[in-house]
Amino acid sequence: PVLRLLEAQLQEQRREHEEEMEALKNQMDLMQEELEKQQQAFLQSLQLSPEVQVELGLQQEITRLTNENLDLKELLEKLEKNEKKLMKQLKICMKKIQDFEASQTMVPAERRLHEQNMQVAVQRKEKDFQGMLEYYKEDEPLLIRNLIT
Repeated sequence: PVLRLLEAQLQEQRREHEEEMEALKNQMDLMQEELEKQQQAFLQSLQLSPEVQVELGLQQEITRLTNENLDLKELLEKLEKNEKKLMKQLKICMKKIQDFEASQTMVPAERRLHEQNMQVAVQRKEKDFQGMLEYYKEDEPLLIRNLIT
């Protein structure tokens, strides 16, 4: 069984290698044809007058620049699409932050009274102990929000 498995793997590798060799041979043939075309075009351009050579050179440069512009336009469209996606994500995050802040501001009436009492106590303590503040751990987000505003 192990020998058969190894034999099957070897045959699979041989088949993959042959397919890869065939693909590389086809690619080499295409490159050879392209090279021959370029050589013929070069030889023909040497036989042409200088004005025609310049014109052909300009045409080739225009073609190259056109292709480059198309590639850049495609890249720009991709980046704009990505920007829109990121802006949507940013809006969603901002909405979540606003919802969270809104949920933090909606507190029961008795907690509001307690906070007002705390603020009075804080003011008195600030006079007695400069820079010291006493607060409940659950009031920390509200305290931070008040400090910021």
